[in-house]
Amino acid sequence: MAADGQCSLPASWRPVTLTHVEYPAGDLSGHLLAYLSLGPVFVIVGFVTLIIFKRELHTISFLGGLGLNEGVNWLIKHVIQEPRPCGGPHAAVGTKYGMPSSHSQFMWFFSVYSFLFLYLRMHQTNNARFLDLLWRHVLSLGLLTAAFLVSYSRVYLLYHTWSQVLYGGVAGSLMAVAWFIFTQEVLTPLFPRIAAWPISEFLLIRDTSLIPNVLWFEYTVTRAEARNRQRKLGTKLQ
Repeated sequence: MAADGQCSLPASWRPVTLTHVEYPAGDLSGHLLAYLSLGPVFVIVGFVTLIIFKRELHTISFLGGLGLNEGVNWLIKHVIQEPRPCGGPHAAVGTKYGMPSSHSQFMWFFSVYSFLFLYLRMHQTNNARFLDLLWRHVLSLGLLTAAFLVSYSRVYLLYHTWSQVLYGGVAGSLMAVAWFIFTQEVLTPLFPRIAAWPISEFLLIRDTSLIPNVLWFEYTVTRAEARNRQRKLGTKLQ
């Protein structure tokens, strides 16, 4: 608890801009879009969680690409130095420059890379071809919709202009394609060697590049192992 003397200090207070989003008071649509605007934060939290529990090199590479994408966005912003719309009505922003939108660039990188991963990298190994294509189409549509809504929210909430989110989307999409090609052609051949490093073995970091569908593989292996252990347990109890 703060002491009385501390309350009188002439401190300059600043919000954490990472999750600080303002919207017009009483505007239900703006309120909802403000939450949607936090999409990049949710994606990062999901990546960190996935890496902690899966420790897969491709996922780590994906997150590295997102980090590089953010660095490129910061560089472009400070080269172009185009201000935000309406004279910058929001005080709590990471930078006063708005070209291109970092939220738009982030979400379109994530969506386009995921789209490429789903259709070019991930393959189904069972006979449910129709269901396989259906869930890919639905998931891809959801990813593209999320990218559009986050981009739209930045315009609606007066953080960016349409041109800023448009160029951000184009930059993020191009970065996603480039990073996907770099990952497949340069990094993926190195993953088995990286996974064999002592530090990788200590941290349980793995390479699943040669497994077409990791989700299906883990499901079948886990089910087979569970049944095998169940049979052994049943034999011991007899």
